[in-house]
Amino acid sequence: MNIKQTLSVVLISAVTTTVAMFGYDSFIRKQGPLQQGNGKLPASYAGFFDSKNNVPGQPVDFQPASQAAVPAVVHITTTIGGSQTSNNLPKTKRSSPFGDFFGEDLFNDFFNGPQTRNMPQRASGSGVIISEDGYIVTNNHVIEEANEITVTLNNKKQYKAKLMGTDPSSDLALIKIEEKGLNFLLYGNSDNVKLGQWVLAVGYPLNLETTVTAGIVSAKARSLGLNSRKSNSPIESFIQTDAAVNQGNSGGALVGPNGELVGIVSAIASPTGAYAGYSYAIPVNIVKKIINDLLQYGTVQRAYLGISYLPENAPEAEKTKQNYKEGLGVLVMDVTKDGAMSASGLKTGDYITKINGIKVTSGSEMVEQVAGYKPGDKITVQYLREGKSYTTTVSLKNKSGSFDIVKTMVTDKLGAELQTLDNKKATALGVKGGVVVSKISTGLIDEQTRMRDGFVILKLNGAEIKSVEELNTAIARSPKRIMLEGFYPGYDGVYQYPIEITE
Repeated sequence: MNIKQTLSVVLISAVTTTVAMFGYDSFIRKQGPLQQGNGKLPASYAGFFDSKNNVPGQPVDFQPASQAAVPAVVHITTTIGGSQTSNNLPKTKRSSPFGDFFGEDLFNDFFNGPQTRNMPQRASGSGVIISEDGYIVTNNHVIEEANEITVTLNNKKQYKAKLMGTDPSSDLALIKIEEKGLNFLLYGNSDNVKLGQWVLAVGYPLNLETTVTAGIVSAKARSLGLNSRKSNSPIESFIQTDAAVNQGNSGGALVGPNGELVGIVSAIASPTGAYAGYSYAIPVNIVKKIINDLLQYGTVQRAYLGISYLPENAPEAEKTKQNYKEGLGVLVMDVTKDGAMSASGLKTGDYITKINGIKVTSGSEMVEQVAGYKPGDKITVQYLREGKSYTTTVSLKNKSGSFDIVKTMVTDKLGAELQTLDNKKATALGVKGGVVVSKISTGLIDEQTRMRDGFVILKLNGAEIKSVEELNTAIARSPKRIMLEGFYPGYDGVYQYPIEITE
């Protein structure tokens, strides 16, 4: 074949290809059996293409965000003292809030080290510097039970940290090192985080140096039931991402493309304990509120709507029983008497659709919005009743049903959820009254005793105790050393626990 013949073949092939492509575009794509609005884009594509049908924007570069985040993320190591056991104590185990989920180790924490410790252990996690003078946010489970907390900066400088406050309900903790002029991360706005957007996870996984991984936001407002193991009033509305995280990332930063903090990494979903594609972070808007409360009041100011609602993961049988309609909002199952919503006109069967103008479709989304307020704050609540929309203004209340700011009480130092034993249960147990230690977290009880969840306090320094109020008053009037006396339902014997009340 000569050159002229070769050129002819190439020319014919090019023309044939062009005609075929044109024919496909004109006949197959444009005239095919599936017509998608005759060229009209779906509403969900609004703003996605420019006027020339090109996707606008430049390739994502994570270098600036990484440079902003890495100096502000620290390595946290802790020393955890040995724990003693007693053969005559109830055989209960306060497990990790991220283990044994639904009967298997699906959710794991990143806190290296066993939960049962007979000798001092070292463990590690991550933290995020949020101020130039050394305030650091991390997870409660990272520093829980720690006798000593050491912080190592990205430049290898080490400091001993002081625990400033904890909130087991959200799994957050605040610690502080004595230093000035530190790099810190700016707060972002987690309400603006969108599905599919890029995020970075920054931390110290597996005791490695600072590690940055990238992924996208896979879901928002995930409720996993993890914090309920440490609190009777858990707050969960996780940002789910596929950025790779492992043990040691816990307490680290979830950062947006512009370098702002959008979440605190907290948990992974894994059947093996290692990264398997799903990780979860606490939204920064929740973080801001809780950390500010700990700094300003010494305890978290929890606001309540005063309702019970159908959770999104309720069984189908329960949804059918409640005549639940998908997609309308959060179904109100009951309105607490004298609660914040009791005077608003809200009724059982209504669907809450918006909080302060922000749409909520699940209980976790609603909890996330309310978590940003304190008792006494006023919010607008929009709801549906029989297809009609209504809006009401609500003044949020605290757990006790008042608008007061909750002050730090002496009992808060004990580090436990305390409940007054109701009369019916007291009669069944054969006692006049008492205080139930329902959940033990970080505090004096955990540090100084072998008390277990479920203990019923009957006496303090020999005086009868019948309510949480009486317990708080008695501790406030007592010398620094107290003796708690009580029993475990279902077990024989009376147990005594001495505690030193420290500053």
